[in-house]
Amino acid sequence: MKSQQFQIEQKETNDSYILSLGGELDLSVVTQLRAALEPLMERTDRGLVLNLRDLKYIDSTGIGIIVSVLKYRDGINAPFSVKDIPPSIQRLFDLTGISGYLSEGTQGS
Repeated sequence: MKSQQFQIEQKETNDSYILSLGGELDLSVVTQLRAALEPLMERTDRGLVLNLRDLKYIDSTGIGIIVSVLKYRDGINAPFSVKDIPPSIQRLFDLTGISGYLSEGTQGS
């Protein structure tokens, strides 16, 4: 089975910073995702959106990053949402119990 290379595409709209993730999000690419998130974490002027439409796989490390972003953004009262979650990843989010904390954002695309 050939692994899908991880990609991040960043886009800005009037109300959101959108990071679209693709491929496989696992321990080997965590540094890359953190580097993309870091300059946006403190920005409270716009929402932060993770679009997972093209994500094929996520491991516990990837889930941990999403949870830490959720907690941090909540702590500074800044909007954060996750959208276009593929069914297999949604199932994993359901099993780990984080689905209820992730708002499926409809802003920007």
